[in-house]
Amino acid sequence: TFNQGFMTTELLAAALLDMELHNLTDTDNLNVVAFEKETMDKLGLIPEIAPRYRATYFSHIIGGYAAGYYSYLWAEVLDTDAFEAFKEHGVFDKNTAGSFRKNILEKGGTEEPMALYRAFRGADPSLEPLLKNRGLE
Repeated sequence: TFNQGFMTTELLAAALLDMELHNLTDTDNLNVVAFEKETMDKLGLIPEIAPRYRATYFSHIIGGYAAGYYSYLWAEVLDTDAFEAFKEHGVFDKNTAGSFRKNILEKGGTEEPMALYRAFRGADPSLEPLLKNRGLE
């Protein structure tokens, strides 16, 4: 779990920068470096932690992700919370596995994803398993 606080902050800063860039409505005369600094200053990000990718070479924002960099951390939230269900009932519990299969794998994109997740887990995803997994709780 060494350096997980630093790494998590770095990822969040990049995700928030990505969102801010995609919220721009006027890019005429945009100074990208100044915009990045303003965004990081608003977050209170200390100079020792920069976004994982600087705006000038952040290929995710140009390569079709469309403000989706946050999805890496969100996927990890879902992953660690879902696995928590298996840990709670036993990793090889057939009922838990069956519910995961029925509510997540078999349904795919046929229903709203959070509704599918809630049907499997019985609740919204929790951040605590991610924090615990990263040694932050």
